[in-house]
Amino acid sequence: MGPDERVESSGAPVVERVAPTEKPVSMAFLNVLVLVCGSASLGGEIASLRLLAPFFGASTVVWANTIAVVLVSLSIGYFIGGRLGDRHPHVRGLCTLIGAAALLFAVVPIVARPFLDKSSGLINSSSAGTLLGSLLSVVVLVALPMTLLGAVSPWALRLAIRDVDHAGTIAGRLYAISTAGSLIGVMLATLVLVPFAGSRKTFFFFALALAIIAAIGAGRRMLITPVLIAAVAFAPIGPLQPGDATDKVLFEGETPFQYVRVVEQYDVRYLELNRSSSVHSMLVPNSYLTGPDNYWDHTLVLPLATLGAAPRSIAILGNAAGTTARSYGHFYPHAKVDGVELDPKLTELGRKYFDMHNPNLTVFHEDARPWLHRRNKKYDVILMDAYQPEYIPFYLTTKEFFELARDHLTPKGSLIVNLDHPEKRADLEQTISRTMAAVFPHMARRVVTSTTTMLLGSTAAIDPQQMHDTAVRLGLPPELEAIATPTAKAMSARLNGGQVFTDDRAPIEWLMDLSAH
Repeated sequence: MGPDERVESSGAPVVERVAPTEKPVSMAFLNVLVLVCGSASLGGEIASLRLLAPFFGASTVVWANTIAVVLVSLSIGYFIGGRLGDRHPHVRGLCTLIGAAALLFAVVPIVARPFLDKSSGLINSSSAGTLLGSLLSVVVLVALPMTLLGAVSPWALRLAIRDVDHAGTIAGRLYAISTAGSLIGVMLATLVLVPFAGSRKTFFFFALALAIIAAIGAGRRMLITPVLIAAVAFAPIGPLQPGDATDKVLFEGETPFQYVRVVEQYDVRYLELNRSSSVHSMLVPNSYLTGPDNYWDHTLVLPLATLGAAPRSIAILGNAAGTTARSYGHFYPHAKVDGVELDPKLTELGRKYFDMHNPNLTVFHEDARPWLHRRNKKYDVILMDAYQPEYIPFYLTTKEFFELARDHLTPKGSLIVNLDHPEKRADLEQTISRTMAAVFPHMARRVVTSTTTMLLGSTAAIDPQQMHDTAVRLGLPPELEAIATPTAKAMSARLNGGQVFTDDRAPIEWLMDLSAH
């Protein structure tokens, strides 16, 4: 009796076979096919997150939306793929579906910038916020191609199974290969493609890989697909972010951490991260100051309110391209500056475009809180400058973090927090202030603009008049003394209200989203 037969109680053999496909399919080809499709699905997910970040940030809300949409799309694809495999058990149909997914992948980088630019503007003017905005965007951009890729594995499984005796082995092998492909896609996109080619070229890479495998399986009629995608991939499609007509773009690119631009406008240079409205470093020609409406200048005089002397050591958590570090090197030449910057590319750009050449500056390319935790050093000033308007790491807003900062301050040292917030909304500042106040007995605020506030916390008394008097006594340059005088007059008590964030509970994403509308 053959392997596909069994005997009923009556003794008559019953044959169990899987309905044959149109023609035998090479298992080696199916293995490669599911490997490529698994790689494209997770690689495309990583690239999607990078496309969304300049417009919605990279908070856990954006991550959750992207992961959720991909998972739901793949699940729907699994269901559809199983039914299609039963109805059309031939490789041409499967490869046609993969070709369609390849074309949709190639469309994403072409439509992403104009779509996200307009949709984020509409959403930001409504009450939808980051949650619904990023959810809608990822659904529109990648839900359909991810659904098609989800259909591949069950369809390929249908083609691979010849008899039920080996169905489990074949299914296990194909899904293991698909999962391995997903791992390859994640690592390839994260470590190679996005950093060196960019998120848009990452989509084109996976689109081309899908198109090639589809053409191999479907024959000559599909050859036009990889040729077309390759042609489009090398065509210029404009910058990821639109710029002002007066902007001269000196650098634009993506790092493993974020989208970066260096622009020059009327001889003033700006470092932009993610959204073009977010400026993180600035260089004014022939000056070490940036102007009264920019927070960098105020970091030079605020520490005097507690120290009563020139600062000798400063840690900048979020050094970016070194605007503050450069200014400290000029006005306080004896101060040792430790700059902490997660993204090494920003340090490179700082030295190239922002004159970041303070001889007393040491740059550490690490995450701020783990770095501070390992340091066995106290500072006169710790500047927290790692908050972005689109994304604030929750672990840099908690009581435990502020306790860590306090423990690394000298007796008269101070923590300065640069906080961007929506105009006419105090929710974010209230919560950060209250959390700081749970650690620092003395606090003050300095409103720089309607959307920027400097928060000052210390275990020592804060004396605004001492700030002015110290600037005069130290003989600081007149332009710095001119900053100390209005800053001293403008300092006020912290805002009341808000909640205390802890490492266990710090819903910063929800707070930022709600306070923005």
